[in-house]
Amino acid sequence: MSRTRTALALGTAAAGAIALASVTASAAPAPVAGSTTVTPAGHDFKAVLSGKATLKAGSVTVTCTVSVSTGTVPAAPGNNNPAGPVSSPISPPTYSSCTSSMPGVTPTVTTSGAWAVSMQDGSPITATMTVPTGGLVLKTTGLASCTVTAAPTAPASVAGAWVNGSPSSLTFTNASVPVKVTGGFGCPTSATASVFNAVYKVSDVTDPAQDITVGP
Repeated sequence: MSRTRTALALGTAAAGAIALASVTASAAPAPVAGSTTVTPAGHDFKAVLSGKATLKAGSVTVTCTVSVSTGTVPAAPGNNNPAGPVSSPISPPTYSSCTSSMPGVTPTVTTSGAWAVSMQDGSPITATMTVPTGGLVLKTTGLASCTVTAAPTAPASVAGAWVNGSPSSLTFTNASVPVKVTGGFGCPTSATASVFNAVYKVSDVTDPAQDITVGP
């Protein structure tokens, strides 16, 4: 075989091997989520803010010290998912006793729509809060009149972490939330995302002697 034909054959074989590797790599299955069980099944729960919640858009930070949401663990067998997270609808969290980092500005937060939280067992246990489209609106009055709308065009998923305990805790650390900001002077209208921080203590309302826990 001539050098030209040999080089051509080797090149063709190499290209085929690369193509096969690419197909094999792209066809690799995604990791399967593990089993999740939230207990006690069918129990009502209450999430109460511990400390403060902050929402930062641009250079403006709003801090609230009171926030509450309620929900219900799905009844069995819905409280178990053998291959993924368990989701529960929750009431729109209320936010009050809020202050702004901007002097002379008073913030007010209103929430609405179908909120939810889902838990996925693992190390660590992960949690995702779903904010419905336009489900949180922050307005300021005073020296600056601004409106910040969270999840302005579509529902948004806010990543958090869950820790079992008495009570259990749900923590959001520098979680990104898409926003749209409108208003005049002093409003961070160029911001398209905000940073959310909060820790909630989650307790069993149906039976206070028990704890809301997430496991396999």
